[in-house]
Amino acid sequence: MLDEMQLGRSKTAARRRPARKILVPALSCDPGEPLIPLAHSLSEGRQVLVLGIVPVEANHSLSEAAAQTQELRTKLRQSVADLGGRLWPKIVASHHPEYEITAFIAEQNIDLMVLPWLNRPSIYKSMVEAVLERAACNVVVLQGSPPKPKGDVLIVLRPGPDSELALRLGLNLTRSGDHTITTLRPTGMADVELDENATLGLEQVLQHLPQVQDAVLLADDPSQAILEQAEHFDLVIVGASDHSNDSGVTIDQITQRLLDDSPCPVMITRAQTQPALAPRSDLTGLEAISILVDKWFAENTFRASEFDELQRLLERKKSLGVTISLALPALNEEETVGNVIETIQRALMTEVPLLDEIVLIDSNSVDHTREIARNLGIPVYIHQEILPQYGPRKGKGEALWKSLYVTQGDIVLWIDTDIVNIHPRFVYGLIGPLLHRPSLMFIKGFYLRPIRVGKTIQAGGGGRVTELTARPLLNLFYPALSGLIQPLSGEYGGRRLALEQVPFSSGYGVEIGLLIDILERFGLDAIGQVDLIRRVHHNQPLAALSMMAFAVIQTVIRKLDHRYGLQLLRDVNRAMKLIRHEDKRFFLKVEELAERQRPPMSSLTEYQARFKRNF
Repeated sequence: MLDEMQLGRSKTAARRRPARKILVPALSCDPGEPLIPLAHSLSEGRQVLVLGIVPVEANHSLSEAAAQTQELRTKLRQSVADLGGRLWPKIVASHHPEYEITAFIAEQNIDLMVLPWLNRPSIYKSMVEAVLERAACNVVVLQGSPPKPKGDVLIVLRPGPDSELALRLGLNLTRSGDHTITTLRPTGMADVELDENATLGLEQVLQHLPQVQDAVLLADDPSQAILEQAEHFDLVIVGASDHSNDSGVTIDQITQRLLDDSPCPVMITRAQTQPALAPRSDLTGLEAISILVDKWFAENTFRASEFDELQRLLERKKSLGVTISLALPALNEEETVGNVIETIQRALMTEVPLLDEIVLIDSNSVDHTREIARNLGIPVYIHQEILPQYGPRKGKGEALWKSLYVTQGDIVLWIDTDIVNIHPRFVYGLIGPLLHRPSLMFIKGFYLRPIRVGKTIQAGGGGRVTELTARPLLNLFYPALSGLIQPLSGEYGGRRLALEQVPFSSGYGVEIGLLIDILERFGLDAIGQVDLIRRVHHNQPLAALSMMAFAVIQTVIRKLDHRYGLQLLRDVNRAMKLIRHEDKRFFLKVEELAERQRPPMSSLTEYQARFKRNF
């Protein structure tokens, strides 16, 4: 029933929000082939539509364009399908083709348009300028030959959405071909102190793109300096204008100079015009972080089903020579822990030996959790008894931190033991990306979160702390992590070489703390996420979620203290008053919820001795 409900919602959403498309106007005055291959290289999988256009001068009758229309239709029928596009049945002849194009963009939900730049009749030039100014979509205009599958690309970055689009599309080219990217940020000698708001977003993006070479260009004549640099590249990508001056110019001086004199092809980008919500100078550059997040989301989001051929996964593991440990944190999980262990043990140790060990890290359960695990033949540890010289602490993070000490694997994974619908994909879905992507250091699971309330299942519940606390905090202070669908999920893991180098929050802050520390130490591209499809678990009471949110907030404040040299956490109250209601009266219960932190495991002499390594 749940799947039918979800399917119904999906179909409804599909009707309301059609798939985005790319438009390639094919012009009768353009003797070349339509720019379909370029559109595909920029498309990120979107459909490419080709619309035939015959511009007609105002002093000529539209009927005079009949022959041109027929010729263009014949030409496009022969070429578009071979190039992988879809030809729109109607060829448009018009005195004002810009109006036809803008209407088509709205009707067909066009996201990006790709046009050639031709030094042709004035009607064509005025059409391109009008489209650049009015089109309700992103626009690319190419002067010169389309880029080859391999080459050196120079992206000129200036404040404003046009340059943000230039960077985004330049990165798309690298995914579809073998291109090297260099970014150049020009400024006049009189403007050496770059505006902080204008550069903040781009700085955040570029520091997470080590494959991009970045430079700031200081010159009395930036246009001439860019032209000199262009001699060393196969393509220049530049925003149509610098929006930081709010001049309203469609193509500014630097871009026009490149169009006139560039020694190599030039690709102009014009971002879709949005209603101004605030002065542009307040927003300039800050939106550029979405480029980084969108790129990461596309490249670092996986599906568990990609890795369900377990024998192939085992062959990959053997070829790499790595070992894998699964640690199961538990506290009073006697109802579910046995099924979790048996399911994973049978599928991933007995049938296909992907896992080298499974251990239970118990937090002093008072039920039969440990007994059940021992009877199934796996090692059982009580985390308060591991490394006792450092003192016992309560909390899930403490159990995860100490699991690094008692496990042996090169890859260490954790899944919660309260999963009702346990399936091997909860583990092999985490293993797959780490085996196939050497640059990944950390992988998070995400899933649909229906929750069990009594004997019924409610679709779409759960994740309340994530949506009301964790994701807003990440969007505010760590926007590079804003693409994580479920940053607090309990199914995740990583490479020991990374996990042993970062601190662990002792309580509920461990998940968000690990994400932030992995980001800051290894970069965004070291983090991945995988769709584990669906997870059913028992719902927690609101008071427990309140305490979890309290710990998450403390953890983020601690990370901000460390980043900015502050001492906010020292001065805040870390005791939480919980409101209780019994016997027709309200009262307050005080819980001490100081979210403490353990140092990187690699800093412990005991750990160094156990693994016989110096750090």
